[in-house]
Amino acid sequence: MLCQKCKKYPATVSYVEISNGKKFEIHLCGDCYAELYGEVNSKTGNSLLAGLFEPRSRRVKSCPVCGTTYAEYEKTGLLGCTSCYDVFKEELMPYIRRIHGKVVHVGKGGGNNDEHGLHRILSDLQEKLEKALREKRFKEADALNLRIDEIKKRIAGGGKNG
Repeated sequence: MLCQKCKKYPATVSYVEISNGKKFEIHLCGDCYAELYGEVNSKTGNSLLAGLFEPRSRRVKSCPVCGTTYAEYEKTGLLGCTSCYDVFKEELMPYIRRIHGKVVHVGKGGGNNDEHGLHRILSDLQEKLEKALREKRFKEADALNLRIDEIKKRIAGGGKNG
Protein backbone atom coordinates (compact mmCIF):
# COMPACT_ATOMS: atom_id res chain seq x y z
CA MET A 1 0.00 0.00 0.00
CA LEU A 2 1.33 3.47 -0.92
CA CYS A 3 1.55 6.40 1.46
CA GLN A 4 -1.72 8.33 1.42
CA LYS A 5 0.08 11.68 1.71
CA CYS A 6 2.89 11.60 -0.88
CA LYS A 7 1.61 8.61 -2.89
CA LYS A 8 5.22 7.74 -3.79
CA TYR A 9 6.59 5.35 -1.16
CA PRO A 10 5.22 2.27 0.60
CA ALA A 11 3.30 3.02 3.79
CA THR A 12 5.20 1.87 6.87
CA VAL A 13 3.10 3.55 9.57
CA SER A 14 -0.63 3.04 10.02
CA TYR A 15 -2.88 5.13 12.22
CA VAL A 16 -6.36 3.84 13.04
CA GLU A 17 -8.93 5.68 15.15
CA ILE A 18 -12.47 4.72 15.98
CA SER A 19 -14.58 7.60 17.18
CA ASN A 20 -18.36 7.57 17.64
CA GLY A 21 -18.51 4.28 15.77
CA LYS A 22 -16.68 5.67 12.75
CA LYS A 23 -13.35 4.19 11.74
CA PHE A 24 -10.59 6.43 10.40
CA GLU A 25 -7.38 5.00 8.92
CA ILE A 26 -4.31 6.63 7.43
CA HIS A 27 -1.20 4.94 6.10
CA LEU A 28 2.05 6.93 5.78
CA CYS A 29 5.62 6.34 4.64
CA GLY A 30 8.44 7.00 7.09
CA ASP A 31 9.27 10.41 5.61
CA CYS A 32 5.71 11.72 5.73
CA TYR A 33 5.28 10.36 9.25
CA ALA A 34 8.49 12.11 10.34
CA GLU A 35 7.36 15.34 8.69
CA LEU A 36 4.00 15.20 10.48
CA TYR A 37 5.30 13.82 13.78
CA GLY A 38 5.68 17.22 15.42
CA GLU A 39 2.09 18.01 14.47
CA VAL A 40 0.88 14.71 15.85
CA ASN A 41 2.39 15.56 19.23
CA SER A 42 1.01 19.09 19.35
CA LYS A 43 -2.52 18.59 17.97
CA THR A 44 -5.35 16.29 18.89
CA GLY A 45 -8.67 15.23 17.54
CA ASN A 46 -10.22 16.17 14.25
CA SER A 47 -7.98 19.20 13.66
CA LEU A 48 -5.04 16.79 13.42
CA LEU A 49 -6.84 14.48 11.04
CA ALA A 50 -7.96 17.32 8.79
CA GLY A 51 -4.38 18.58 8.66
CA LEU A 52 -3.11 15.27 7.38
CA PHE A 53 -4.94 15.62 4.09
CA GLU A 54 -4.53 19.34 3.42
CA PRO A 55 -1.87 20.19 0.83
CA ARG A 56 1.26 21.64 2.41
CA SER A 57 2.75 24.81 1.04
CA ARG A 58 6.16 23.80 2.39
CA ARG A 59 8.23 21.62 0.05
CA VAL A 60 10.36 18.92 1.56
CA LYS A 61 13.98 19.82 0.87
CA SER A 62 16.00 17.00 -0.62
CA CYS A 63 19.42 16.62 -2.22
CA PRO A 64 19.15 16.55 -6.04
CA VAL A 65 22.18 14.23 -6.28
CA CYS A 66 21.39 11.44 -3.81
CA GLY A 67 17.77 12.17 -2.84
CA THR A 68 18.44 12.40 0.92
CA THR A 69 15.86 14.51 2.75
CA TYR A 70 16.53 16.58 5.83
CA ALA A 71 14.08 14.37 7.74
CA GLU A 72 16.27 11.36 6.89
CA TYR A 73 19.34 13.22 8.14
CA GLU A 74 17.55 14.04 11.39
CA LYS A 75 16.67 10.35 11.87
CA THR A 76 20.09 8.88 11.07
CA GLY A 77 22.55 11.74 11.56
CA LEU A 78 24.10 10.82 8.20
CA LEU A 79 24.14 12.79 4.97
CA GLY A 80 23.98 10.94 1.66
CA CYS A 81 26.73 12.72 -0.30
CA THR A 82 28.91 15.83 -0.36
CA SER A 83 26.19 17.81 -2.17
CA CYS A 84 23.99 17.43 0.92
CA TYR A 85 26.25 19.88 2.74
CA ASP A 86 25.38 22.57 0.18
CA VAL A 87 21.67 21.71 0.06
CA PHE A 88 21.23 21.64 3.85
CA LYS A 89 23.82 24.36 4.64
CA GLU A 90 21.29 26.61 6.31
CA GLU A 91 20.05 23.85 8.61
CA LEU A 92 23.50 22.39 9.37
CA MET A 93 25.39 25.58 10.25
CA PRO A 94 23.93 26.03 13.77
CA TYR A 95 24.84 22.42 14.64
CA ILE A 96 28.36 22.73 13.21
CA ARG A 97 28.92 26.02 15.04
CA ARG A 98 27.66 24.51 18.31
CA ILE A 99 29.88 21.42 18.00
CA HIS A 100 33.08 23.00 16.63
CA GLY A 101 32.75 26.59 17.82
CA LYS A 102 33.17 27.89 14.26
CA VAL A 103 32.06 27.04 10.75
CA VAL A 104 35.29 27.69 8.84
CA HIS A 105 38.11 25.16 8.79
CA VAL A 106 41.39 26.89 9.61
CA GLY A 107 43.75 23.93 9.35
CA LYS A 108 46.75 23.23 11.60
CA GLY A 109 48.31 26.66 11.47
CA GLY A 110 45.08 28.59 11.72
CA GLY A 111 46.71 31.74 10.38
CA ASN A 112 45.51 33.87 7.51
CA ASN A 113 48.92 34.82 6.14
CA ASP A 114 49.56 31.62 4.22
CA GLU A 115 48.23 31.26 0.69
CA HIS A 116 45.41 28.94 1.80
CA GLY A 117 44.29 31.51 4.40
CA LEU A 118 44.38 34.28 1.82
CA HIS A 119 42.23 32.22 -0.57
CA ARG A 120 39.75 31.63 2.26
CA ILE A 121 39.62 35.37 2.99
CA LEU A 122 39.28 36.12 -0.73
CA SER A 123 36.38 33.68 -1.07
CA ASP A 124 34.64 35.21 1.96
CA LEU A 125 35.10 38.74 0.62
CA GLN A 126 33.76 37.73 -2.80
CA GLU A 127 30.62 36.28 -1.18
CA LYS A 128 30.15 39.51 0.79
CA LEU A 129 30.68 41.54 -2.39
CA GLU A 130 28.02 39.56 -4.27
CA LYS A 131 25.57 40.03 -1.38
CA ALA A 132 26.29 43.76 -1.18
CA LEU A 133 25.72 44.13 -4.93
CA ARG A 134 22.46 42.14 -4.77
CA GLU A 135 21.28 44.42 -1.96
CA LYS A 136 22.47 47.55 -3.82
CA ARG A 137 24.93 48.59 -1.09
CA PHE A 138 27.42 50.08 -3.54
CA LYS A 139 29.69 51.93 -1.07
CA GLU A 140 30.26 48.73 0.87
CA ALA A 141 30.77 46.84 -2.41
CA ASP A 142 33.42 49.34 -3.49
CA ALA A 143 35.32 48.91 -0.19
CA LEU A 144 35.08 45.12 -0.50
CA ASN A 145 36.34 45.29 -4.07
CA LEU A 146 39.42 47.24 -2.93
CA ARG A 147 40.14 44.63 -0.24
CA ILE A 148 39.73 41.85 -2.82
CA ASP A 149 42.28 43.55 -5.07
CA GLU A 150 44.73 43.79 -2.14
CA ILE A 151 44.33 40.09 -1.33
CA LYS A 152 44.81 39.13 -4.99
CA LYS A 153 48.05 41.13 -5.08
CA ARG A 154 49.26 39.39 -1.90
CA ILE A 155 48.44 35.98 -3.41
CA ALA A 156 50.26 36.88 -6.62
CA GLY A 157 53.25 37.97 -4.54
CA GLY A 158 53.47 34.60 -2.77
CA GLY A 159 51.29 35.40 0.25
CA LYS A 160 53.78 37.82 1.84
CA ASN A 161 52.73 41.10 3.42
CA GLY A 162 53.60 43.81 0.95
